[in-house]
Amino acid sequence: MTTEPPTGNEWDYYLRISSHLAGQVEIRAALRSVKAEIENILPLDHLDVCLMDDDEIWNTSYEVGLRTRWSRSRSLVAMSPVRDVLLGKSDFMLTGNAMEDPRYTFPGALSQPILKHKLRSRVNVAMKVLGRTIGSLNCSSRTADLYDDTTVERVRHVADVLAPYFYALRAAEKARGAAIVRAEAQAREEGLRLGALQLTQALEQERQRIGMDLHDQTLADLTRLMRDISRSDEDMDREMILSRLQDCIQDLRRIIDTAVPTLLEMFGFVHAVRIHLERAVGDEGNVSIAVIDETENAPDRLDATTRIALFRIVQEAINNAANHSGADRIVVRIENDEGLLVSISDNGTGISPRDSSGSGRKTTGGLTHMRTRARLIAADFRIVEKDGTRIEIRPSEAVPSAAPPSRKRSGDRMTG
Repeated sequence: MTTEPPTGNEWDYYLRISSHLAGQVEIRAALRSVKAEIENILPLDHLDVCLMDDDEIWNTSYEVGLRTRWSRSRSLVAMSPVRDVLLGKSDFMLTGNAMEDPRYTFPGALSQPILKHKLRSRVNVAMKVLGRTIGSLNCSSRTADLYDDTTVERVRHVADVLAPYFYALRAAEKARGAAIVRAEAQAREEGLRLGALQLTQALEQERQRIGMDLHDQTLADLTRLMRDISRSDEDMDREMILSRLQDCIQDLRRIIDTAVPTLLEMFGFVHAVRIHLERAVGDEGNVSIAVIDETENAPDRLDATTRIALFRIVQEAINNAANHSGADRIVVRIENDEGLLVSISDNGTGISPRDSSGSGRKTTGGLTHMRTRARLIAADFRIVEKDGTRIEIRPSEAVPSAAPPSRKRSGDRMTG
């Protein structure tokens, strides 16, 4: 087909299209800006542009007029109703009724918008830059047999105006996307580095705490016992010695259980949390506690690293609630809420810093450790203060499915 030059009036439309494109930085906005001028050249109900990806296997659509599935996600060029244009088999396609044209409705074709919106008349023209097809300009109308060869020429002129602009905008869009990906990767790397540093500091503090516990408690008790035995002129009461040794053994067990979550490995997450909650609260009769699992032990289906980190966060939250909140109710809940969600709730004083009088709740160090552990396993960490404090941890790892969940309550103790 020989391309006829535009007439004088048509030149005005194309010049205005170019002026509308000037300053546009986003493809959809650019397409919207020229739609009215294109409608002055030919009637249409839908206007869209398909742009090829670099691999020439996928294409991305941008549309104005109707909102269809074409622009919702990338699609395979081989499944596109305009594949002949995109693959360079033809410079244009023209039909009076695309709903019955096998070029548009072949098996597997993404022709649902054509059928749904009754886009009968269609003209599709290749958009080229330096002789290479970069995409397709597509005009559609619900009226049958509306377009002809003259329409093709007009759309070809529009495509020639749009192609270099859209090619440049697509390149800029890809560059912005690549820059965002790099920035996010750098942010994650820096976050992990800082998180690892903070966790190292936390572990060093934990080692120091264990050493102090051993020195100030177990070692001191054993030293006193040895001194009493060495100084005694008479045989000491066997039962008394056994009792004091038993106390030392219990202290060692407590320190070991704090350092290594053996209960977690032996009996599972829910049981370990319940035992820790009972120990944290102690024998005080004015605190009611509950561990509620609605997930059929979902935390035990996490990988070992995530499960231990989650348990450590829960431990810290329980310790904070038991030791600093002044609460008389502490509840740990494990539930399915668009993924695994573990929460620790208390009806205490909140987490505002300790005031000058020494009252209030001091949690800065514990919160830092919890946030650090959550960040290192890519878990969402959230604090809600309403009628007390609620700490929520949502691991990013998907939990393998199990039997249909049923409500299970573990370790509920109501007192006071």
